[in-house]
Amino acid sequence: MTWWRQPVQPLDENARAVAQARQRQLTKPAGSLGRLEKAAVELAAMQGRARPGIAHPWIAVFAGDHGVVEEGVSAYPQAVTGQMLGNFVSGGAAISVLARHLGATLEVVDLGTIDASLELPGVRHLHLGPGTANFARTPAMSAAQLEAALQAGADSVARAVATGGDLFIGGEMGIGNTTAASALACALLGCPARELVGPGTGLDDAGVLHKAAVIERALLLHAGQLDDPLAGLRCLGGFELAALAGAYLACAQRGVPALVDGFICTVAALCAVRIEPACRDWLLFAHCGAEPGHRLLLAALRAEPLLELGLRLGEGSGAALAVPLLQLACRLHGEMATFAEAAVAERQP
Repeated sequence: MTWWRQPVQPLDENARAVAQARQRQLTKPAGSLGRLEKAAVELAAMQGRARPGIAHPWIAVFAGDHGVVEEGVSAYPQAVTGQMLGNFVSGGAAISVLARHLGATLEVVDLGTIDASLELPGVRHLHLGPGTANFARTPAMSAAQLEAALQAGADSVARAVATGGDLFIGGEMGIGNTTAASALACALLGCPARELVGPGTGLDDAGVLHKAAVIERALLLHAGQLDDPLAGLRCLGGFELAALAGAYLACAQRGVPALVDGFICTVAALCAVRIEPACRDWLLFAHCGAEPGHRLLLAALRAEPLLELGLRLGEGSGAALAVPLLQLACRLHGEMATFAEAAVAERQP
């Protein structure tokens, strides 16, 4: 049995019940803190304690280039992927700023960019290939590349666990990856490209229509493979999408809560859930972004995101922004007084 088929950890339903009972006793009207109450209870079940907390967030940004860029689907040149790797580790990217101020560990993993000779201090270079193949003409990855990318995600989770990480955030970087993510989302959801495709890094209306046409051509090319989520990921995905899916599966197996970022990460999360449905129990969702397909993906996952700010940056930035909210949800849950402790009268039956 391949590792991603191994069973996931069960949630602690006793901790959930105790946390729910505590919520009912806190000095506030029931449900008045909305989604924060549910988040605290969900974390209690994941962490196996009635008063959960987040002290050591781990952020892994997975990067890779995409062969489909040769179809003219991006507003930026592929060189930007490698350039941004340097920006991540030098501290200048949005996720770098957010990780620094959260006190989070930031890991940057280069799975394979067009510059195969790239070697940057502080970046884990795996060199799975000079980006994926053009999925509009051939499968994006070989079976060996797919397995290596899935393993890269699992390895990052293992490093997080080894260093005391108690919340995993996956981020991504790769010019062309909204095209790959949109194509994979179409396969997973069984919907046409026009319902999912958005501007990505800034395409105009004509560019969006062209991107949708490229995706439709790819869906026809690989139609015989798309009933299986792993085969769909191999044919249409990217190295970073596969690493994210592997990370979410590994989080569920190791009992680590994962906070899912934007559109691309949510596609990877849906793919992971289609591979192993019980993985869903270990996923929290940070925000609903500006890409038109994101809301459809969240609905398919029965997800209630914490934020809606019109974000479309990626990198794990939306998830990082939601970390303080989760931490405050835990603080409120753990530190508010109960009606009995505060000598406050409860609601009359």
